[in-house]
Amino acid sequence: MNHISSAQQESRPRKATRLAWSFWVLVMVCAVVSFVLRTWNIAPLIQTVQGAQYLSEVLYWGILTPLTAPAFGTVGAIIASRRPNNSVGWLCLALGLLVALQDAAWQYGSLALEISPGSLPAGPLLAMIGNILGILQSPLPYILLLLVFPNGRLLSNRWRPLAWAAIIISMLGVLTTLIYPTIHGGLNATVSNPIGIKSLQVVIDLGLPIGFWALNLLLLIAVFSIIVRWRRARDQERQQLKWLVYIGVITVVTTIIGSAGPILPLSPYIPVLIGAVGVAGASIGIPVTIGIAMLRHRLYDIDILINRTLVYGLLTSTLALVYFGVVIALQFLLRGLISQANDVAIVGSTLVIAAVFQPLRHRIQAVIDRRFYRRKYDAVKIVSAFSSTLRQEVDLGTLREQLIGVVQETMQPAHVSLWLRPPEHDGKQRAPWRATPPVISNPDDRYTFG
Repeated sequence: MNHISSAQQESRPRKATRLAWSFWVLVMVCAVVSFVLRTWNIAPLIQTVQGAQYLSEVLYWGILTPLTAPAFGTVGAIIASRRPNNSVGWLCLALGLLVALQDAAWQYGSLALEISPGSLPAGPLLAMIGNILGILQSPLPYILLLLVFPNGRLLSNRWRPLAWAAIIISMLGVLTTLIYPTIHGGLNATVSNPIGIKSLQVVIDLGLPIGFWALNLLLLIAVFSIIVRWRRARDQERQQLKWLVYIGVITVVTTIIGSAGPILPLSPYIPVLIGAVGVAGASIGIPVTIGIAMLRHRLYDIDILINRTLVYGLLTSTLALVYFGVVIALQFLLRGLISQANDVAIVGSTLVIAAVFQPLRHRIQAVIDRRFYRRKYDAVKIVSAFSSTLRQEVDLGTLREQLIGVVQETMQPAHVSLWLRPPEHDGKQRAPWRATPPVISNPDDRYTFG
């Protein structure tokens, strides 16, 4: 009996692995089909645009967006095959499959109904499937992912109604799409829905915005659940949450900057490139960071990434403000003296930036460490103070006490002991003796200095 039970337990991970990678194959097939159709559909569009708009069409819709399904599908398959009991992997895999199927159906429907009407069969049916999958793929999977990341379980039963509310509202959206009088296939093309109920169109038109904003409200609450989980988390789980929050903040900030491009005094290409970081964060960055957090690969490097991002993000913003401020000021001051005031202003601003770069970087690093990494900042101050004491103090007992105090304040070990070797006498070496009794709070965590 025990033999059968153990065999069954061993077969479960194998079945989960086969199932996960079978779904991954389906995701990749659908992703390839959608990419081919997307490339076909976008070709006539990009011929009519140029400049920054051309770059955004190719970069956003031709390259980065099609990578969403393969990224989520691959990460989901890896996590689900290694940790089949964790729902995060299966949700990522389901999201990748939904995105791939929806995009393939939508691109097919757009080609059949709008770009080349009548060129493909079953255009209205595929457009309807694309509309339904579009409701299911966003934001429902993201809400569920935020609620269960990273351990695959809800924080408590109190969060269960939130998940069910998101599912019910999404199902109502699917139902209203099925009975809506028209089917949207592309940006502007619409065809009649044979199973639509025209008398309900007014009610549905009123209900759809309500459902849309309700789902987005649930998404914000799910984001808030990450904050609640963060406050309750410890050690490893907190580091896992840092990865998701890190890429989420970068995605939101760069998307906002990219969207505000037309009102910024910059070249139109710069907001497009900044917005591409946001699109890449949503399509590739989120699934990759989920995989890193779930598989615990170089987990604690996130603290270094956050530190560097804060420092160089603030440094770049400050230098940009300084650059434009100096350019405007010099142009104003030199406009009546030099005919080429613009060139002089640019050269002067560049020299100012080169002069203030290093001092400003060190200053910002100190501010970031003092505000967000107080323990590291205090440790550096303590070690610096001890270094100056070490050069002046000659009493061994005083140095011993200060060294132990520095180690306890900076490293905060559970046990500290200092061993000193006395000088040799008559060619014989005495056994080392302990200079200070250890302070033990956890016998498994010890630091010994000899």
